[in-house]
Amino acid sequence: MVERNWACRFGEIDLIARDGDDIVFIEVRCRSSGRFGGALASVDARKRERLIATAGYYLAHLPRAHGCRFDVIAVHADGRCDWVRAAFTA
Repeated sequence: MVERNWACRFGEIDLIARDGDDIVFIEVRCRSSGRFGGALASVDARKRERLIATAGYYLAHLPRAHGCRFDVIAVHADGRCDWVRAAFTA
């Protein structure tokens, strides 16, 4: 784990971690019901765009280039947790 709740003018990223040489940007979503599609569905196109912009800003300020990945951790109403690795790409 590198950062928690990292924010800049473009938005906020819940968790930033390392996986080897890659930087992993992790969005954690929790929903009390699946009524409107659940936790995974809440990471819509607008949210993905903000995450990508925020991650780009973060990466631009590192001393050297890194690969990156976007994961989503979905916490369901029944307590189950799904970790979707490479949930979307930039």
